[in-house]
Amino acid sequence: MSIDISGAKILFELPLGITITETQVNSWIVMIVITLVCIWLTRGLKVRPESKRQVVAEYIVKTVKKLVSDNMSERFGFFAPFIGAALSLSALSSLSGLLTMFPPTADLNTTLGWSLVVFVIITYYKIKTDGMWNYLKGYTKPVFILTPINIIGEIATPLSMAFRHFGNIVSGVVVSALIYSALAAASGVLYGALGLSGTFISDIMVLQIGLPAIFSIYFDVFSGCLQAFIFSMLTMVYVKMGAGVED
Repeated sequence: MSIDISGAKILFELPLGITITETQVNSWIVMIVITLVCIWLTRGLKVRPESKRQVVAEYIVKTVKKLVSDNMSERFGFFAPFIGAALSLSALSSLSGLLTMFPPTADLNTTLGWSLVVFVIITYYKIKTDGMWNYLKGYTKPVFILTPINIIGEIATPLSMAFRHFGNIVSGVVVSALIYSALAAASGVLYGALGLSGTFISDIMVLQIGLPAIFSIYFDVFSGCLQAFIFSMLTMVYVKMGAGVED
């Protein structure tokens, strides 16, 4: 298997130079899992909850709606499905690393794609609020000479969102791998000090047992969920600002 510049393995190479990477396959797996969970939670809904599944489903919906209304106002209540999808997709993509899968969020292509979608939405609301002419005119303020800087600042929005999310996830993957390798080397040193080098026991990397899981709790669970929350919060804030909504 070859490696893509994104860091994900290329699993299949199709005609016309089309490649299928771990990122694409794992992203589809995550989306299928989310879809199946949603179908399971919302199956057989009643006016009054009669099952724990419906209670959980209603709790999730109410929580996401409250998150959107608190940060974007009631006007953007229809954004709840989008924010809920972004949260779940980002979090589960990062948590897939716990199953030894390549996290899609550790691929810059993924986070950049999400950020570009958000950027298009932000631009849409800016144009809808101020009109095309005022939107373009805004790049020349406060003085025309600052137009290039204003354009760069606008482009920096999706780039900063993409690199922030990608950087935090991929750094966790790299650090976890380095810790795992360091513990293997430390195990070898320990066996050498005990005079057990070359024995069958030395094949067991004793220091790798348990410790990597502790670090994984932070890098894969806490950091992954935190970055999903931050990405969603930035989306809501930028869209709100683009629409000119006051607090």
